[in-house]
Amino acid sequence: MNVKFSEDIVPLTDMKVNPGKIVKRTYESHRPILLTSRGRGVAVMQSLDDFEQAEEEKAFMRAIVEGLNDLDNKLEISLDAAKARLDLK
Repeated sequence: MNVKFSEDIVPLTDMKVNPGKIVKRTYESHRPILLTSRGRGVAVMQSLDDFEQAEEEKAFMRAIVEGLNDLDNKLEISLDAAKARLDLK
């Protein structure tokens, strides 16, 4: 998901005129849109699907980093111990 600055910057006044068109563009392009006021960025808008996917990817990556950190700190346990802790057979 890369921003195309030539296409993905929208003044807030344009958002007031035709919000549906801008929302549709985020959905179809799968790129976030930078909303500006007086030439300064004030918010970023993206489709709900893209937002949810990005949040899931961040949570997954955080879990990987946490797992790698546990391995570095010798906090791993055996599969049998994990199953016992989770009461799995």
